[in-house]
Amino acid sequence: MKEKSFPYLSQMKHFKFYSKPDLLWLTKPRKYETRIGERIQVLNNHSEELFQNIQQQKARFVLVGIPEDIGVRGNLGIGGTDTSWLPFLQSFLNIQNNAYLLGEDILLLGHFDFGDIKYLIENAAYNQDEMVDAFRRAVPIIDDEIEFIAKQITYAGKIPIFIGGGHNNAYPIIKGVAKGLYRREQVSLAQINCINLDAHTDYKFTEGRHSGNPFRYAEHDGYLGKYCAIAVHENYIQQNVLSDLEENPFTQYISFEDIFIREKINFKQAINHAIRFTKDSFIGLELDVDVIENVLSSAFTPTGISTIDARRFIHHTATAARVAYLHICESASQLVTGKKDDSTGKLLSYLVSDFCKAIAHP
Repeated sequence: MKEKSFPYLSQMKHFKFYSKPDLLWLTKPRKYETRIGERIQVLNNHSEELFQNIQQQKARFVLVGIPEDIGVRGNLGIGGTDTSWLPFLQSFLNIQNNAYLLGEDILLLGHFDFGDIKYLIENAAYNQDEMVDAFRRAVPIIDDEIEFIAKQITYAGKIPIFIGGGHNNAYPIIKGVAKGLYRREQVSLAQINCINLDAHTDYKFTEGRHSGNPFRYAEHDGYLGKYCAIAVHENYIQQNVLSDLEENPFTQYISFEDIFIREKINFKQAINHAIRFTKDSFIGLELDVDVIENVLSSAFTPTGISTIDARRFIHHTATAARVAYLHICESASQLVTGKKDDSTGKLLSYLVSDFCKAIAHP
């Protein structure tokens, strides 16, 4: 197929669009049942601008995979966040299509494949320091492509859902969604707020792009308005970051210990606080899986929130705030250490379905 039929492909060199046969290959039909994979939408028309093609779809949500661990490894993290997209898809496509969740409401666009970049870095770097530097230099390439697709989806009037990869991808998502809303809603600023359920603030200094500093970069570049992190582990907040968060009137955090150990505030109150703080604008809804206890991720934790609390966070925030997107990141089905968890994909499918249900049936 000639590239001239796909005018936007030059800006999405690493993106793989899905066809209906792709989805049916992963779906397991059963007599007297209808699975989401049998009803979920795909983009068949590529002849116009991407946002126009998406805009023409009846679906309310657009699902995109970002299976990569380049940003994680640039942050000296454990690789493997590129492994949860396919298990998620296998689980999600096989849940029931029913009155609670209709496949027609979701457009499954496809996923990014940055494997060529990762391969070049792993085979060209002489030592660990050089490899980490190369990963950080590669993240802006990822940023550009994710920003473009986030902008197109938002401008088309849909709600993007991004699954997989490191938290580095929050920056281009925030940037792209803010730009899309600026064009669509004609708001005064290309800027949104964010609520992040995370064991870490991911607000490290701008030392080069990686999974530890997306919100700092988004704020620095003017795309992030207010930022509130919930359930942050006090053991992993650097003092300089802690000081910056406390001195900045546009950033807040509530620690895991204040919620679950000291019980100064309960979990629902913490969520409501974050919603009130960010309610003056559209918000990006961020969930870093490393906040959930005993769920495989790049920063696995033996002490964290429950899977039920994660689902409640998604549901309550999606029903009470003006959510512009959902981003679930840092999950893994297999880490480079060899550790595996076959249930990760199923958990992600619950979180995504909870989000769609909350907005479709508030």
